Amino acid sequence: MTQAVSSDLAAALIAKNFSRDEAGILRVGGLPLTELAEDFGTPLFVYDAATMRRTYRALRDALAGFAAIDYSVKANPNPAVIRVFHEEGAGAEIASSAEFDAAIEAGVPPERILFAGPGKGAADLDRVVAGGIGEIHLENREEMFRVAAAGERHGVMVRVALRINPGAAAQGGAMRMGGKPSPFGFDEEAMDAAIDAVEAQAALRLVGLHLFAGTQGLKAETLLGQWAYGLGLAARIARRIGRPLETIDLGGGLGIPYFSGDAALDLGALRAGLPELTATLRADPLLAGARVVLEPGRYLTGPAGIYVARVLAVKASRGSRFVITDGGMHHHLAASGNLGQIVKRDFPLAAVVDGGGAEPAATAVVGPLCTPLDMLARAAPLPPLAEGDLVAVLQSGAYGLTASPTGFLSHPMPAELLVEGGRATAIRPRG
Repeated sequence: MTQAVSSDLAAALIAKNFSRDEAGILRVGGLPLTELAEDFGTPLFVYDAATMRRTYRALRDALAGFAAIDYSVKANPNPAVIRVFHEEGAGAEIASSAEFDAAIEAGVPPERILFAGPGKGAADLDRVVAGGIGEIHLENREEMFRVAAAGERHGVMVRVALRINPGAAAQGGAMRMGGKPSPFGFDEEAMDAAIDAVEAQAALRLVGLHLFAGTQGLKAETLLGQWAYGLGLAARIARRIGRPLETIDLGGGLGIPYFSGDAALDLGALRAGLPELTATLRADPLLAGARVVLEPGRYLTGPAGIYVARVLAVKASRGSRFVITDGGMHHHLAASGNLGQIVKRDFPLAAVVDGGGAEPAATAVVGPLCTPLDMLARAAPLPPLAEGDLVAVLQSGAYGLTASPTGFLSHPMPAELLVEGGRATAIRPRG
């Protein structure tokens, strides 16, 4: 099943985050993508630091008085990207020791780093405990014992939180991660037993809760409901241990519009629902002093990124138009629809050089790989294109290169560029 995205979404995203010059050339941070493609080769990823900073500040302001922000490194783990958010005041949420090292390289203090994920190995845990990580989120009993052993080896008491797989009342988002059997976290109905097990470990100090009920949430009321549920779970943990909680991590899950009909998350509606949650916190002496944190990734980086590919050939096949490019699923699995999507719909795409009024037509944009899965768009409304033209895949700042099978068919790695202050810097060289 396919669905063509409206060109209106692509145009709106370009107007909001980027620009076109008088010649119709798409620009990022004032720099023409045509020149960047010539200078750095294609395919390439281009990230606009100004869009990242603007998005972060808008979210920070909406959450003011309720929650702080820790950037979820998995969305885009390039140290230069992490550094942008660190400069804005964010901590980091990581899921491996390599991400820990990337965050440290970006300047994030280890005490501002949280470690989540269902399969933390002994080597990863040893690295982060030795490095002074701020908090580790426990997801199963075996992991609890590994963290305790790492603490004993290094002679430290490790600060930990319990990740809870909530009941069905907390579900929501495009990808539900709570209210069903899950490898993530302790089931809510087993929470008390998990609390008691952690409290029995001399090398562990239980300081918080981690809840992540769903991802790609576009509705404020859904997120607010999940957060309210999380505060209730936090109160239960605090009462069980008989002392105040220090952290309440309500997860990420803030979504961005990818497809026709998607509406952007309404930060105003989100802000309007926070006084009730803030009042709940302040009314409970066991929660009032806790640091509430959200860990968005996609929301912060997605809109700032563009994936640029060059047209190699254009062909007609049995009534369909195909544009074959040098970019594909080996660099951008999510855009191909093969990163968990059930219905494979098109990301917003645009020609880097505007068609000058030419009527757009439904176009399949495919990559160079020897598989029919390598399809960046199935029916994108694009103007006529020819060999050498450039295509831009928008909303590509998150879950792009490092979430893709880069080794498949052994094509070279694309460059990654960070644009800021009218200058483009290669933060990952081509090849």
